[in-house]
Amino acid sequence: MSQLWVHPGLLRPLMPVSILVLYDRKNSAIENLARAAAEGVEASRVAAVVLKRTTEATQADLLAADGLLLGCPNWSGITGSLKTWLDDQGDLWEDGSLAGKPAAAFTSGSGQHSGLEMTLLQMIHWMLACGMVVVGLPWGERMRNSGSYYGATAVGDVTEEDLAQARTLGARLAAVAVKLAEDTSPRLGEATNQGSYEA
Repeated sequence: MSQLWVHPGLLRPLMPVSILVLYDRKNSAIENLARAAAEGVEASRVAAVVLKRTTEATQADLLAADGLLLGCPNWSGITGSLKTWLDDQGDLWEDGSLAGKPAAAFTSGSGQHSGLEMTLLQMIHWMLACGMVVVGLPWGERMRNSGSYYGATAVGDVTEEDLAQARTLGARLAAVAVKLAEDTSPRLGEATNQGSYEA
């Protein structure tokens, strides 16, 4: 009996990658950014999006996603509730279950110099510890008023520029997730059982 072979690239439209937009809702600003980031993923037309608060999400949601957009308001860094949620997911950094997946961060705060980038970096630190591929925002004129290289931001009331940055970040993450999913070659630098790395 002969078998039909189908190139994996042809199946991609039938099996889009999935992006989890996960956020700790302490204010409406972070929720507005989360919704805008999800809109960016949807507008890319290359990935499906799942939008969840940390109070609704499970580890299964995190593991099923091909990419992660993580958001948290700035409370002198990440909130205690987001830190607890991340800690409760277990040793994902050790078992490598998120390694190689793309991730990005977004935050909101009350003041321009209140630690927004520190909050983004705390989320990025967790992503890097899990072996994720961090996606940021490249420089653009809009960044003079909104956003950061490290991720999307909003200061005070959310502006259209803030929402546009979040949409751009969502679309960029979706594009990177698709490129990584299409790469069927073995990953360079995968950890071996001995804890060393192979090139």
